[in-house]
Amino acid sequence: MSTQSKLRQSDITHHLHPYTNAVKHEQVGPRIIDRGEGIYVFDDQGNKYIEGMAGLWSVAVGFNEQRLVDAATRQMAKLPFYHTFSHKSHTPSVQLAEKLVQLTEGKMRAAFFTNSGSEANDTVIKMVWYYNNALGRSAKKKIIARNKGYHGVTVASASLTGLAPNHRGFDLPLPQMKHVSCPHFYREGREGESEADFATRMADELEALILKEGPDTVAAFIGEPVMGAGGVIIPPETYWDKIQAVCRKYDVLVVADEVITGFGRLGTMFGSQKFGIEPDIMVVSKQITSSYQPLAAVLLSESLHNVITRYSGELGVFGHGYTASGHPVATAVALENIRIIEERGLVENAARSGEVLQSSLRALAGHPMVGEVRGTGLIAAVELVADKQTKRPFDPLGKAGAAVFERAHAHGLIVRGIQDSIAFCPPLIITEDQVRDMVERFVRTLEDVQKQLD
Repeated sequence: MSTQSKLRQSDITHHLHPYTNAVKHEQVGPRIIDRGEGIYVFDDQGNKYIEGMAGLWSVAVGFNEQRLVDAATRQMAKLPFYHTFSHKSHTPSVQLAEKLVQLTEGKMRAAFFTNSGSEANDTVIKMVWYYNNALGRSAKKKIIARNKGYHGVTVASASLTGLAPNHRGFDLPLPQMKHVSCPHFYREGREGESEADFATRMADELEALILKEGPDTVAAFIGEPVMGAGGVIIPPETYWDKIQAVCRKYDVLVVADEVITGFGRLGTMFGSQKFGIEPDIMVVSKQITSSYQPLAAVLLSESLHNVITRYSGELGVFGHGYTASGHPVATAVALENIRIIEERGLVENAARSGEVLQSSLRALAGHPMVGEVRGTGLIAAVELVADKQTKRPFDPLGKAGAAVFERAHAHGLIVRGIQDSIAFCPPLIITEDQVRDMVERFVRTLEDVQKQLD
């Protein structure tokens, strides 16, 4: 056993995310992940696992891509760090900004780099406020997000997040952040209601909130094209069209949080393309570097960029930024990562292998524990229920999800339990045969857990 594995549990800082179901650290010690190879990771005991979550929804090109190591090494040797303050920059960050604009087919005009999705969404809030101040709309500052949405854990971004564990004990959310219902048709749809009718009701709820708060006070609506950490919630038919129509009616900016869905996850370069979203702001991270380096970007439309640029000129400076904004090593790795995604057709592979993932999981619909299978591209979730007919969840909620999460390790599989929804989000390099192997391991896990819970 390695030295790390011998550490007492009391010596290990507990880093569980609040939307997982992992049991308390007093009961289970940490698994030490030692190395990675393709879609697999290995712990320090030599156990091999399919990483069915691509780490944290993020490792697109696999866990040992030498080209990314080489890109980081070259840049580290040439210019290991430089900032982007005081009218200075460096080639990798300039080239990456240009590449990101190009990938959006010119719909975005400029990029602002941060180190994480949380920082990026913090920056979005400040930019939205700055933009409205520039236009003399000092009251137009409220931002509407959704229950079960996930947008980060800083004070401001956690306020956008619609998950109670991210608020409890933190005096959050901030009062400017409002929330509407989660668009989960399986759980929130009414008897006899079609998906399109449900989407209309969600849009009507948004409009009612805007009118209640006052359109002159509501600045933006933020949403993930597909909700990730809230349970892999796929938007119902016509949802995004109707939500955008309400936003445009009341001059409310549309912010697409593409931290999980960007760079091929849904079988399109961005989730916005999949669902016809025309955002004023896009936020990207995770797969931008396959998480080999910390990096995120806020992408701005031309109209927002022009207003912010003009206003900063009037004020003398845009007083926002981070020491490592556009870090040269991170942006160099991102450029190489995007080249790999394009050269190897990983967006197309996500669509192709994603069809196998979706059909293989949907074949489990008749299983007595499976309530709903949902997903698109290479992201999916299987929601487990105690009673299929009534959709009754397990008591306590999360009991089954925690059991599946833990037992899957015995079958060489890492998944994520989000309450009782089991999430899948494998690396984009996964083959169709590897997808089938992953699902077979999940089926064996499910059989074990069913016996355990009976």
